Formats: sequence, C-alpha cells, structure tokens
Amino acid sequence: MQPQSTLPTSTTQAKDRSYMQLGHSLARLSRAVGQTADLCEMLKVDLNAMKVLAASHAAQFMTVAAELNLGIESEGQESGSKL
Repeated sequence: MQPQSTLPTSTTQAKDRSYMQLGHSLARLSRAVGQTADLCEMLKVDLNAMKVLAASHAAQFMTVAAELNLGIESEGQESGSKL
C-alpha cells in the first residue's frame, strides 16, 4: 500500500513543478513582450526623427542645386554676351 500513496504524491508534485515552470516562463515572456513594445515605441520615435532629418537634407540639397544651376546659367549668359 505504501507505493500507491507515494505515486499520486510524486505525480502531483511533478504537475506542480510543471505549472511553476510554466508560470516562470509566462512571466519571462511577459517581460520580453513589454521590452519589445518599449523598443517598438523607441523605433517609432527614431524613424520619425529620421524622416524629419531626411526632409531637411533634401531641402538643403535642392537649395544648393538650385543655387548652382543659377550660377551655371549666369556664367553661360555672361560668356555668351562676351562673344
């Protein structure tokens, strides 16, 4: 009779250990999901900053290109009038 009473106890203990491990795994998963959400929010902010920076650089590039084009056109007109 002794072995029968210890068998359910060891099975119950194994089940309890499994549930405890599952609880710990779910807690780690929850922390990882929280960290991922935080990182996604930071990525969103960084991408928005990159968009603003890219737009600023594009505007600067277009301004410089327009100035250079005006300079080339005016040089062309000056050299054409000298002929």
